[in-house]
Amino acid sequence: MKRLISITLMLLIYQVYAQVENLSSLTIDRIMQGEDFVGYLPNNIRWSEDSKQIYFGWNPEADTLRSTYRVDISSKEISKLSTDELKSMTSRGIYSRNYELKVYERNGDLFLVDLNSFKVKQITSTNARESSPQFSGDEKSIIYRMGDNLFSWNISEGTTIQLTDFKKGKKGKPRANEQDKWLEQDQLAYIEILKERKNTSDTRKYRNKLTSPDRPKTIYMGDKTLNGISISPDQRFVVYRLVKVPGDKRTNVPDYVTQSGYTDNRSARPKVGSPRNTYESWIWDIAADSTYKIETGDIEGIRDKPEFLKDYAKEGSEYSDQYDNPREVQIGIPGFSDSGLAVVNITSQDYKDRWIMTLDLENGGLTLIDRQHDDAWIGGPGVGWFSQGVIGWLDDENIWFKSEKTGFAHLYTANVKTGKIKALTKGDFEILDVQLSRDKQTFFITSNMVSPHEQHFYHLPAKGGKMTRITSAKGGHRVTISPDEKNLAIRYAYSNKPWELYLMPNETGAEMTQLTKSTTEDFQSYEWRDPEIIRFTAKDNVEVPASLYRPSDENNNGAAVIFVHGAGYLQNVHYWWPSYYREYMFHNLLADNGYTVLAIDFRASAGYGRDWRTAIYRYMGGKDLDDQIDGAKYLVENHSIDAERIGIYGGSYGGFITLMAMFKYPDTFRSGAALRSVTDWAHYNHGYTANILNTPVEDSIAFARSSPIYHADGLKGNLLMLHGMVDTNVHFQDVVRLSQRLIELKKENWELAVFPLEGHGFTEASSWSDEYRRIFRLFQDTLR
Repeated sequence: MKRLISITLMLLIYQVYAQVENLSSLTIDRIMQGEDFVGYLPNNIRWSEDSKQIYFGWNPEADTLRSTYRVDISSKEISKLSTDELKSMTSRGIYSRNYELKVYERNGDLFLVDLNSFKVKQITSTNARESSPQFSGDEKSIIYRMGDNLFSWNISEGTTIQLTDFKKGKKGKPRANEQDKWLEQDQLAYIEILKERKNTSDTRKYRNKLTSPDRPKTIYMGDKTLNGISISPDQRFVVYRLVKVPGDKRTNVPDYVTQSGYTDNRSARPKVGSPRNTYESWIWDIAADSTYKIETGDIEGIRDKPEFLKDYAKEGSEYSDQYDNPREVQIGIPGFSDSGLAVVNITSQDYKDRWIMTLDLENGGLTLIDRQHDDAWIGGPGVGWFSQGVIGWLDDENIWFKSEKTGFAHLYTANVKTGKIKALTKGDFEILDVQLSRDKQTFFITSNMVSPHEQHFYHLPAKGGKMTRITSAKGGHRVTISPDEKNLAIRYAYSNKPWELYLMPNETGAEMTQLTKSTTEDFQSYEWRDPEIIRFTAKDNVEVPASLYRPSDENNNGAAVIFVHGAGYLQNVHYWWPSYYREYMFHNLLADNGYTVLAIDFRASAGYGRDWRTAIYRYMGGKDLDDQIDGAKYLVENHSIDAERIGIYGGSYGGFITLMAMFKYPDTFRSGAALRSVTDWAHYNHGYTANILNTPVEDSIAFARSSPIYHADGLKGNLLMLHGMVDTNVHFQDVVRLSQRLIELKKENWELAVFPLEGHGFTEASSWSDEYRRIFRLFQDTLR
């Protein structure tokens, strides 16, 4: 009897404990199912060529994989495409100037579609991969790439001509040494038959050459590799870029749990500061049968040293702000006007400069149109870093491009003959995406002009004028324009409403019509919070945006959690469904359990312009970390949060900030969870890190103050680290090295959870659940 009472009492205690553990109707296992819980939202939106149907990826039946669906814009009926229909679908491609033809590549083969009859002709069917199709200047041929070479397919005749012949190595046989030369000459001098055979062979080669068909000139690349190639509209000039790849060391990432039962080693990236690829660009004048290199040694500012090097100038010695030799650059593939004028985008290898220049194809000469210099690094949407610099032609004299020269990414035009530049947009907002209409009279633009937290679709006259807002619903709009430009397929979302597909006429004041409903009944059964977007004042008097999740008054436990998003250059404070949707749902669960949650768009985040982006230059863990500290202060002063019960967590860059917070501000945060964290920036990749911190050899100061491993002795609170073992982005080695450092520092209040089958972005629901159960337990154990 006593045993029965004891068991009953234990069950009651367990039930009460479980209720204390999670007061929410949500569970971690449910929300970490990802799309199986939320629903499979429409993606990969595109139009049929006749503008009557919208195609999209969808999975309303929660099948193993997504499938392609279509919706008829007249009837609004949705249907799933059959295998035969998928095979006959056209892909994204290039249009002729009159938009009557379109060429595209699918599965390594090329296709041409007549947009009047919608008949499709297959151009190639080979085991090789044909790619990058385009129309010739006279639009009589399709130019495409196969391997390292360009080919031309005549539309009317169906014949194919090889245009280039690039080959690795050097021309002819390997050069013989003097000994071998002497032996060969001696053989020919004294063995008559050998001499006769040589003469016969030479004569045969000569006659064959006289009667052989014309072939393109062979261009030998030596030890370099073809990295890009294009041809002028008149097919006279071939512009090509060669790259020399250094034999640098790469990190091995062991994969322990494999199908074979053996450990596999994945060869991952090199580390920041490793030897860089070097590039050179050339022109082959086919008519003149000559090749010449595009020289950049005289372009404006090419020898300028970056400002940070002054910090390393030897005291008492004379410092020069100029290099003896030009900086290394990369020249982009030219953009050609219809008449054959060429414009190139050139970027410096140290990321401080971007030049837009005209290219004289006859001699390789460069003329400056616009130079953007940044003492930090060139970036911004459609400008650089996380995106390529975009350039397009308005007509034979004018180009359009984007620049961050005013501090925000804006749209400009430039006359390539006069050099006159005109700003089409201006203000404290960003032009995020640009598309020129078919008649080249209107720019279709996505911008956050209304607010950094909303994204809308606009029209702008190509010659300049007022931006006309087309969309009106508060939130985020991802727009795909129909081929006839009359309608818009829109992925629209709000803070607590996931992405759905809508249809809207391409005109101001029109209404959006919802076409899909993708969320599950389980997801819909919960009343998801609409986080309040607030701004708090940082210690340098800057207003910092953040999303605030409040608990109910009766559940408020006086504790708080701060979430730090990843990537650094990413936006998480906005009025649309977040890419961090699992974290969003977790924040609802935390709020149900009494926690106040603050998610900050700290300095470095996207959407707020150049100064916000570059505020972390040479000091990651500086202002970006200060914003977390000031956010904690805001919570204490404005929301009655107990200053001794604040936690912090985040992944990737957010994990890095979490480590820095726990190490440098141990009295602010009692506990922290660091997921897939960078622990030492000297071990991260070059393309990301060198923009912000330069390189460890050149700027050791920046790396020392920015890397958590150098500050680990400050740990006081409770630290949970979580990392995938096959992470080829932030290597597992990072967290292993930090673990060893913590061991040597005799720190005890830390734990490491490893996930043997996960990379940087987790894919398995079981891993997500395990990860977030541990994080929730950490906060429950340390903050309640």
